[in-house]
Amino acid sequence: MTTLRALVLGCSLKSGSQESSSELLGRQILDALADHDVDGEVIRAVDQNIKFGVSTDEGDGDGWPAVREKVVAADILVIATPIWMGQPSSVCKMVLERLDAELSETDDRGRPSMYDKVAAVGVVGNEDGAHHVIAEVLQALNDVGFTVPAAGGAYWVGEALGKLDYKDAGPKPDTTGAAVKALAGTAAHLAHALKANPYPAE
Repeated sequence: MTTLRALVLGCSLKSGSQESSSELLGRQILDALADHDVDGEVIRAVDQNIKFGVSTDEGDGDGWPAVREKVVAADILVIATPIWMGQPSSVCKMVLERLDAELSETDDRGRPSMYDKVAAVGVVGNEDGAHHVIAEVLQALNDVGFTVPAAGGAYWVGEALGKLDYKDAGPKPDTTGAAVKALAGTAAHLAHALKANPYPAE
């Protein structure tokens, strides 16, 4: 079976020198994908000097073009985001805004640039809102051409008004862990299927 490529975009507000619960979940998803002939990497978007905008290149040191190259090279894109005030992080929203440019981009077959790519989402937070965040992010990614698998979101939320972070909560094999395993299985299956049988050109 062909080895596929995954990119996990960590959308924590924290820099790479700080522990991040959303990045931890993203890495767990990447580890689970490895069981299905998928390798890849995790990058933290906040450290990439991504400028605000809705084009593929905002110029003057914009870090998005280099990130976009990794997205284009990937078969699976995983967005890992915390919940803030019931919403995806501002970093996540910035990433989605930059992906909006793909609505006018095409591949070498004239198809939308993100066709044949699979999208999944990992969400963590200390409040409810995981389903809302997953819905927002997956809808946006689907709008720009990504295909969404069954069970394409995995999440963990702590107790309301609680202070416990996912990274400190310990293993959750029967809940979040099971969701991660299901996500990895369906995302990899769909990505392998699209690799073997791409969407036709219009």
